[in-house]
Amino acid sequence: MTTLSVREQAVHLLRRGISNAEVARRLGVPKGTVSWWKHRDLAKQHKLPGRKRSTCPRCYGSELDRPAYSYLLGLYLGDGHILLPNEYRRTQSLQITCDDKWPGIINSVEQAMRLVLPNNKPCRVRRTGCHDVKIYSNHLTCHFPQHGPGKKHERTIALEPWQQEIVDEHPWEFLRGLIHSDGCRITNWVTRTVGGVQKRYEYPRYFFTNTSADIIGLFTATLDAVGVEWKASIPRPTGQVNISIARKDDVALMDAHIGPKY
Repeated sequence: MTTLSVREQAVHLLRRGISNAEVARRLGVPKGTVSWWKHRDLAKQHKLPGRKRSTCPRCYGSELDRPAYSYLLGLYLGDGHILLPNEYRRTQSLQITCDDKWPGIINSVEQAMRLVLPNNKPCRVRRTGCHDVKIYSNHLTCHFPQHGPGKKHERTIALEPWQQEIVDEHPWEFLRGLIHSDGCRITNWVTRTVGGVQKRYEYPRYFFTNTSADIIGLFTATLDAVGVEWKASIPRPTGQVNISIARKDDVALMDAHIGPKY
């Protein structure tokens, strides 16, 4: 009668569903050894759990959540950046920096990442007064071909035809992403004398500020497409341009689709 080796006994027990720790206790071998035997046995049976491949509409024809992508594209263009692999990183990473004043936006950024890259898990990195919401995938530059060396305002930023098609389908999501990153809704006020009495009048308005003329152009072209009037400030010495939306009807339309940060 052939006696089973310790390894064969371990594999037999493991296949019966007995835990690594219990098998190690029964046979008097290190738990790490049992774990290795189990790994090799699963590999032999082609049962090792595989990592899910990143989805990519460009490489694999994967389905893309187009509204979520339009929003994430706005966030990326406004205040996001992609880091490429190097000696410290094996994978591309997309990072959107969010102010802690707006926890709802942090949640919506993370949710958009989950929808656009459903097989990849986003994370949050705490910094002073803010969080970086990050996601890792080697297909981020497929999703955002605007990535390149240097700062965004120092290079051409133009949408690919497939991106423009998505923005045309979901313009408000794109605008919301831009406002949530580099824009705001504030309340202005003025004082006027009426009948000898000085009165204060308040009115809301939206602002979007960016240094890239191309990104400003994408923002204003999308405002034109949804019928919102805007005015541009004279560029500052830094190159920043401020886009203002102040007409009552236009602010009401922005409120219906975007609203204040939260």
